Amino acid sequence: MQKQEILKKYFGYKDFRPGQELLIDSLLAGRDVLGIMPTGAGKSICYQVPALLLPGITVVVSPLISLMKDQVQALNQAGVHAAYINSSLTEGQIRKAMEYAATGRYKIIYVAPERLETWEFTCFARQARISMVAVDEAHCISQWGQDFRPSYLKIVSFVKKLAPRPVIGAFTATATSQVKDDIIAVLGLGNPQLLISGFDRRNLFFGVETPKSKLSYVQQYIESHPGDSGIIYCATRKNVEKVHEALLARGIAAARYHAGLTAQERSENQEDFIYDRKPVIVATNAFGMGIDKSNVRYVLHFNMPQSMENYYQEAGRAGRDGAASECIMLYSGQDVMVNQYLLDNKAPNEELGPEENALVRERDSQRLQSMVGYARSTNCLRKYILEYFGEYGLQRCENCSVCRGEYEEQDCTEQARQVVTCILELRQRYGVNVVAGTLHGDKRSKLLALGADRCSTYGVLQALSEDRIKRIIRELEEREYLESTPDKYAVLKVCARAQDLLEGSDSLILRFAREEEGAAARTRKARKSDVLNSRGLELFDVLKKLRMELAREGGVPPYMVFSDKTLTDMCIRLPFDKGEMLQVAGVGEKKYERYGQPFLEAVREFTRGRKEKTSFGEQGMDRFC
Repeated sequence: MQKQEILKKYFGYKDFRPGQELLIDSLLAGRDVLGIMPTGAGKSICYQVPALLLPGITVVVSPLISLMKDQVQALNQAGVHAAYINSSLTEGQIRKAMEYAATGRYKIIYVAPERLETWEFTCFARQARISMVAVDEAHCISQWGQDFRPSYLKIVSFVKKLAPRPVIGAFTATATSQVKDDIIAVLGLGNPQLLISGFDRRNLFFGVETPKSKLSYVQQYIESHPGDSGIIYCATRKNVEKVHEALLARGIAAARYHAGLTAQERSENQEDFIYDRKPVIVATNAFGMGIDKSNVRYVLHFNMPQSMENYYQEAGRAGRDGAASECIMLYSGQDVMVNQYLLDNKAPNEELGPEENALVRERDSQRLQSMVGYARSTNCLRKYILEYFGEYGLQRCENCSVCRGEYEEQDCTEQARQVVTCILELRQRYGVNVVAGTLHGDKRSKLLALGADRCSTYGVLQALSEDRIKRIIRELEEREYLESTPDKYAVLKVCARAQDLLEGSDSLILRFAREEEGAAARTRKARKSDVLNSRGLELFDVLKKLRMELAREGGVPPYMVFSDKTLTDMCIRLPFDKGEMLQVAGVGEKKYERYGQPFLEAVREFTRGRKEKTSFGEQGMDRFC
């Protein structure tokens, strides 16, 4: 069987995506590879297809139990026999899995890196024919990456025990130049075929919002996207609980996930989300790695992440099926302070020496500043992301909040001077609330008792809201014109460089969301509603309900039956027989055997056996993807 036949039969696609064929051919020729490909680019196909063509077994090293379970379940749904070996199995189940693999029943085995050095697995690997070792999330092996895992170093010693040496494929979604070089060196990749397929995810809309109330924004956003599946990331457990409670109070079916919950709670909540019983999940960054849910339509960041690597990895969990999706970060100056506090209190890595830990802290601080730059950028957000990872694209992507003109710049230099003057008039004794209240001209008894009304700056910014004044103060802090004392009652102090503002050599240009539109109401509808007309959308809902019924009967997540992208293509093509159904993107022979007939009947019944127009133009799917 040829690689194209494997692709169609088991995965339902006629053509490979850019870069996939190069890596597949290299692995089949016995050449090591390193694939740096964005989430949703099809990394798993790059080792799953050759695994089915190579004579022996492929061992896939994967960091999380949830990732292994998800991948193996998807493979089995597609008709590929695969298994995983991890701590969730009994010793008897592990022995049985290795026995089946040794006899050729399983072509692919997923394992955690810790498993590689156990006596039982080492014995199995030496006796079995291991043709390939695929390393997923390969950036974990680099101590200079944002997610270094010492357990990944076990891969190197494991491969050295195998004779003959298997071909090695390493894959990751995000890697800087230094991390890339580290992966090649540590894994001992010999003259590897390198593919950096590009970090651009064109189906994703990127946005940064600065709403007055983040909580209200999230509530309104979710209510304006009914039925869509989404993730809301929060920096702390406390925020997860706050957001989760607020959503439940509005009647929104939402799950939660953080390290403070029991393992059982986390597992149950994750399954509720994956199986679409609760389409929304509120979580810390402990959630998500290895979650292969293809129909996540949006990822909201309630707080700014600590690094662009983390942000792009988390945001990239949206739109894995290639359909239009949204990644929106809610930003405030407080986010910077919280993240800096978390970095300052981060425990040192015991695997590294003092000098290396100091270097890691310095790089963490640089990563945080890059995120601040992204949040405040007045240029194309996609361009900012791509340049961070060493790519250069168009000046304008026309698919981010900056390019779409949803923000406006304002010169706040004069207001900034008034802020500095007010702090000096108050003798640098008070915090942000007193300063903002004085500038706004509040008549609170506390301010009057302090004599704030006798300052020349009292009420000079009464035309601005206190929230806007506080935003300006936070920006002045971030740009080191001001600083706050570290005690409980933080007092604002004027820094030396504030003199440049007062003298006119510096200016302060800030970006604000357009006031005339509610931020959460500014939603992009570049999704299936742009492709399907009213009849097509009706059919999509019919097929979506059928998908849910079949998923429940089979005990699998709905997206493993068919993705949203496949259902949309089905609505466009209106297949009436097997041949037409196999032309639908994502429908392979094995999937057809399992699910094809019920969907054919549903399409025939809806259309009464007549072809009709269900989409806008012939290029509907191109716009959708």
